[in-house]
Amino acid sequence: MLRPAAKSKSSPKKTGSSAASVVESIEEDIVLGRLHPRERLIEDELMERFGAKRHVIRQALLDLERIGVVERVPNRGAQVRSYSALAVKHLYEMRDMLETTAANLIPLPLPTTALDELRKIQAKHNDAVRKGDLTRVFRENINFHWALFANCGNPYLTAAINDFSHRAHVIRFHSINQRSHMLRARDQHRAMIAAIEACDRPALIELCRKHIIPSKEAYLKLLPRE
Repeated sequence: MLRPAAKSKSSPKKTGSSAASVVESIEEDIVLGRLHPRERLIEDELMERFGAKRHVIRQALLDLERIGVVERVPNRGAQVRSYSALAVKHLYEMRDMLETTAANLIPLPLPTTALDELRKIQAKHNDAVRKGDLTRVFRENINFHWALFANCGNPYLTAAINDFSHRAHVIRFHSINQRSHMLRARDQHRAMIAAIEACDRPALIELCRKHIIPSKEAYLKLLPRE
């Protein structure tokens, strides 16, 4: 059974939460569908929830805005970002370009230490999927892709991939809660490792391209027809 992703937000933090911990919690709530596109983020409510000072909450909201998961709307304040169909198209064109470029730069054969690190992270992801632990599925998925693309050797490219991946968090909320999506993502991670082991670059590039499509398609289905 999957743990419920909606209805209850992540547990309140102890008094004195840092901006970084507030960002992490809200980001997780967005990805797991506890907070929805266009849902308002009210400072007073966040201060009570996290036991944090106003300046900490404001800094957290600024950081969330910077990474692309929160937007500010006139006369409304901060809210979870929403994307139009065209914006989703543009965002995923960038993700495809960046991630396939990185896959093309990953050295094959990959050094044993780097390959072992990917296997270790994926073992944790496998366990999280098996247990239906959505928080760990989300975190280990991030760890896997960060470790994978860090091997491209270009830190600027890796940072750009991470930036656009963050921006897509709002789009992932529907698909990540689906068991079928988790299983498919797990299997694709395994296939990426197998492609690296076989030094099959075309297969690796194609897997990276296909891996991001389901979340985009799931989000687009939720948008009203234009």
